[in-house]
Parts: sequence; C-alpha cells; structure tokens
Amino acid sequence: MTALKSRLAEQIPPMRDRVQSLIAKHGTEVLCEVTVAQAYGGMRGVKSLVTETSAVDPQEGIRFRGYSIPELREKLPTGPSGTQPLPEGLFYLLLTGEVPTDAQADEITKAWRAEENLPHYVAATLDGLPADTHPMTQFSIGISALQRDSIFARRYQEGMRKPDYWEAMFDDSMRLIGRLPLVAAYVYRRSYKNGDHIAPGGPELDWAGNLAHMLGSDDDNFKSLCRLYLTILADHEGGNVSAHATHLVGSALSDPYLCLSAGINGLAGPLHGLASQEVMRWILQMKEQLGGGLPTEQQIRDYVWETLNSGQVVPGYGHGVLRATDPRYTAQQSFAQDRLPHDENYKIVQMLYDIVPKILTEQGKAKNPWPNVDAHTGCLFMYYGIKEYDFFTVLFGVSRAIGVMSSLIWDRALMLPLERPKSVTTDWIATKFG
Repeated sequence: MTALKSRLAEQIPPMRDRVQSLIAKHGTEVLCEVTVAQAYGGMRGVKSLVTETSAVDPQEGIRFRGYSIPELREKLPTGPSGTQPLPEGLFYLLLTGEVPTDAQADEITKAWRAEENLPHYVAATLDGLPADTHPMTQFSIGISALQRDSIFARRYQEGMRKPDYWEAMFDDSMRLIGRLPLVAAYVYRRSYKNGDHIAPGGPELDWAGNLAHMLGSDDDNFKSLCRLYLTILADHEGGNVSAHATHLVGSALSDPYLCLSAGINGLAGPLHGLASQEVMRWILQMKEQLGGGLPTEQQIRDYVWETLNSGQVVPGYGHGVLRATDPRYTAQQSFAQDRLPHDENYKIVQMLYDIVPKILTEQGKAKNPWPNVDAHTGCLFMYYGIKEYDFFTVLFGVSRAIGVMSSLIWDRALMLPLERPKSVTTDWIATKFG
C-alpha cells in the first residue's frame, strides 16, 4: 500500500499544522454548552469530539468526507457488476478525503487480500468456544486473538517515536481489515454449517465479494449486496458507541486489535448494532403469532400497537441523531426493489414503512418516527440465504472497522491525547443549581 500510505504521509504534516493553528487561535472558545439533562441523558448533542471521516446531518443523513450516499454510489469505483461501490474505495476516501481511481481501489483490494491468513491459534481459540456462543462474542474474541501480530504494539515496545505512531497504526489496520472477512466467515461456518469452512476465492474477487464467497454464496447479486452494505455502514461520525469506544481505547495508545474489539463489544448492544438482529426477530415473531404468511395492514397495525403498549419499542425505528428516513435504509430499499420485489419479508418491511411512522407520530413519544438502516438489513440477508439473524451484526462489524480504523489512524497522526473527561456527582449538581 505504498501509494495510499505515501498520500497520507503528504497530508499529515499540513493537517497537524492546521490543527495546532486552530488550537492556538481559538483554543479558549466554547464549542458547546452542556445542560444537566445532557449530562444525565447520554451526552446527546454535546459537541466534544473531532472526527474527520464523516458527519451526520439530522435531515440529510450521513456524509462521508462531504459526500452523500447517492453521490458515493455514483463516484466511487464499483465491483464487477458495475452497480455497487467498493468498500476499498470508501476506505481511500475516508483516509484522504479524495475519491480514488479504479487503480487506487484495486491496490487496496490486493493489499487486503494479501493478508488472508487466519493463524492456527486464532482458529483454535474460536474452536474452543461452544458453537452456540453468540457470533459477536466469537468475533470480538477472534479479533483480540489476532493481537499477537500487532505491529503497533511491537514498535511501541521498541521505542517508536510519537510522530510515527500513525504509520504502525496504518500497517496494523491494513492487516486487520484484510483478515476480518476470514474471522467473520469462520465464525459463521463453525456456528451454523458444522465447521465446513470455505477457503478464500481466487484473486479476481474483491474484498466484499470474497467475504460472500467464504460465507457460502457465489451469487453475483449477493456479492453486490455485500459491497453496498459494507460501504454504507462503514462510518457514522464519532459519537456512536462503536466509533467512540474504539477512539477512547485508542487514546490510551492501545493497538488497533484491542481498540476494534472494544468497538465491536459496543456494537453488540441492542441499542446499537444488534438492532438488525432484533428487527428480524420481531418480524418473524409477528409472522408466527399471526399464523404465518403475509399479514394484512390491519394485523400489522394491531401488532405494532401491541408492541408499544407492552412498553417495548418497534426495532429499526428512531435514531439518536437522524430526524428523517435513514439514507442507508433508502439505498437498501432501492437494491431490494430491483432484485426481490416479491419477497415476503421485503413486502412486510415496506408495509412497516407505510404504517409505523404514522403510529409513532400518533403515539407522540418518538423524536424520530422514521426507519434507520437496521429496519431493512435483515430481509436482504435472509433472501440470499443468511437466515441466522444472530450473525447480522458481525457483518455490521466488518463494515464498521473501515470507518473506525480510518479515524484511529488520523487520531495517531494528529497525536491526540488520552481522553479523560471530568465527571461530577449528583450532589455537586444539586449544590450548584440548588
């Protein structure tokens, strides 16, 4: 990866100067006032992080280095089908802010696929777990087991200079991202296919296409879905749990394996990445309770109200930042409409899109009644044979690694310090405002 690494080496010094200049000129200016409600309410809306790779607008949704998802689908290099962007291209964009050429994306493909080696001790570690261990637990443990090969950890022990941290972080990240499809596929095949593993495909396959192959499918449409999914879920600014956890652990100068494992553990929460699993569980339970087949609109309305009146939420609806339909949902909706318009689960997802926002608006509790990306993921994977919904979040984790590793490289390039916010007690707040 000489070309990408060289481009970063050119960009980092002026970016360091720019940041230092901003701190020198505006370091005492206030970014955000923090209310008592925000302190108790999960720090929602508190501007206290800097993440270069992406930002989320409440109405427009995610922008990767300023580009919307429709723009990315138009501008990024695409896979063999020519219809869906390559995650490799997004990685280049997140790191440099520049849309790569086909050749630059291909260079990343070759570098990632060159790392396709799952050490025997990682396989042995995973095989030592009960096969019914949740796939996200296995995925996190597999990533931690890979840490033995960390370039960053070794060079730090050797006395690496602080300005050079980013290079070791880059080298580690390239190796780690390259190996993630092997870990994910290994977890899937040992958990659901009796350990009947599939070797990586030929060199003509891109990173996402090879993941599809190792999962057990050589369907070109499934490969296209993997390219789209692994691109659009790669990043979602810095405040979400998986991104923030990765950044926080990285601020202690932990290596990328430990950082990503922390992020994956956050992603496994039902209020974050596990939501795609919960959506499909909820839909299948609804179908079973209603006798199977395609429910009527009235049956779905009644079931949604039943869910809400029991004190539960409708999974896949609402978002901490967005106040409109998630553009990642819309991208998957477009994919599904072209390829599986008659699929029963897809039809239910569409019916929910017409029904749920109206009910949530009527209920009056939800700040955002619109679907997020998790509302659409499950029906797509199930259509292409990945029916084990407990595994969906592992695929989310493979994608999210692209964004959080990009940010981690820039964290070390800018030599950001240990993150250590000040906390206060309830007594302190009561005294101050009492």
